[in-house]
Amino acid sequence: MPRMRLATVQRGQKEIAAVVLEGDAGPGALPVDELERLSGLRFPRDLLTIIREQLFPHLLQAAEAAAGRTGLPLIPLGQARFAPPYRHPAKIWGIGLNYREHAADLDEEAPQNEPGTFFKPATAIIGPGEPIRLPPVSNKVTAEAELGLIIGRTARDVSPEEVPGIVFGYTLVIDMTAEDILRRNPRFLTRAKSFDTFFSFGPWIVTADEVTDPLSLRVETVHNGRIAAQNAVANMIHRPWEIVAYLSQSTTLLPGDIISTGTPGAVPIRPGDTVGCRISGLGELTNPVAGPAPGTSHKEGPPAAERGAS
Repeated sequence: MPRMRLATVQRGQKEIAAVVLEGDAGPGALPVDELERLSGLRFPRDLLTIIREQLFPHLLQAAEAAAGRTGLPLIPLGQARFAPPYRHPAKIWGIGLNYREHAADLDEEAPQNEPGTFFKPATAIIGPGEPIRLPPVSNKVTAEAELGLIIGRTARDVSPEEVPGIVFGYTLVIDMTAEDILRRNPRFLTRAKSFDTFFSFGPWIVTADEVTDPLSLRVETVHNGRIAAQNAVANMIHRPWEIVAYLSQSTTLLPGDIISTGTPGAVPIRPGDTVGCRISGLGELTNPVAGPAPGTSHKEGPPAAERGAS
């Protein structure tokens, strides 16, 4: 595992940025308020602000100094309650059908010249262990593991060769799709992807300097403890640097933006299931699957406005 990871942990009713370090008794999370006490430096409480304000070098310096101490007030990983690293990025980009094998599973033709893209709203975000809520208007939801890229600097119209200096780090993603809604009409992609709880990421961000070769990473979709699909990043049709450069041609990328790079394969999910993303060298993200949120009414079939759409 990387020597240091950035995360957000729940402390009471609050979520606070933390670093994950090796301590005397193993790895644990050190919240930034504890890091402030040890270092005498001041840090924002939320990880997104730390990324946006380019404060990571100062955080790294303080964390490396703290790591040499004995008796660090770490929260053991088994006891830490991880939230998503942050909940309000400016943008979440998704890349569709980026592995040929996954496209074949869906009887779809994978985009070759340009990646297939979509947006997801920040309201879809959940973190490790939070339930994925299946919406009552869909009878088939799928989940898929993906490698997520975290943008670290403002970027517009950059080349693939410039991208390594723009990517802040990597994270684990579970992306959900209401497949039956999407299959009714491809123009329903945004709706099919945008339900609350349809984007889990975390439990941490591994900074780019800790990943020497992102193409060697293997991404696994895990369903009820079983590997349902797996593939190497090197087998993507559009590789990470190409994706970032492509997106920057039309949209200014901002620090904290998340790009989910595509899945090796999706799996249908039902209440009572667990679904996970496992990436070699980065760790594992897991979420339980639940029914609709309490008080949500069930409606059979598509809404009237969608029936017969063309």
